Amino acid sequence: MSTISAAVLLFLVLDPIGNIPLFMIGLKNVPPDKYMKVIFRESLIGLGFLLIFLFLGRYILAILRVSQSSLSIAGGIILFLIAIKMIFAGGEDVFGLHVTGEPFIVPLAVPLIAGPSAMAVVLLMMAREPHHWPQWLLAVVLAWMMTTFILLFSAPLKKIFRERGLMALERLMGMILTIVSVQMFLNGLKTTFQ
Repeated sequence: MSTISAAVLLFLVLDPIGNIPLFMIGLKNVPPDKYMKVIFRESLIGLGFLLIFLFLGRYILAILRVSQSSLSIAGGIILFLIAIKMIFAGGEDVFGLHVTGEPFIVPLAVPLIAGPSAMAVVLLMMAREPHHWPQWLLAVVLAWMMTTFILLFSAPLKKIFRERGLMALERLMGMILTIVSVQMFLNGLKTTFQ
């Protein structure tokens, strides 16, 4: 997997377009002049979690005695479930947001930015080819930058695309993610039976 394809995969998994309505719900009790500050802070915290999983994830897997094929199959299943929710569920149903006050870490940083599927993807990248860690680090940072850029401008984007436009984009990303998740699952099965 190249840096660009890893960054695109992570970008799809991070799903910033699908997260726009969720971020708007999460920020409803925050004054509009603080939106960008809160989004950037939460985005940095999410990046921190992803980097922890990128660099320490393989040690966690070693302690738990989880094989790469098991991780690939589990990651494929998680991505598939997220993709199905992106395609068929409404935005608010994905994580059941009930936010009071200014959000801190939960739910914006975790699980909306650094969710289980994103953590599984970075774990899998590093577990397969740990010697390519600079490439994976760059992919995570690129995906994070694109995601953060979109989320920082979530309020104007929501006005431009409106609900139907955002829903259509999220469903398109969900369909692409479905294909990726099935491929991850098949790769895990292939590795298991070789």
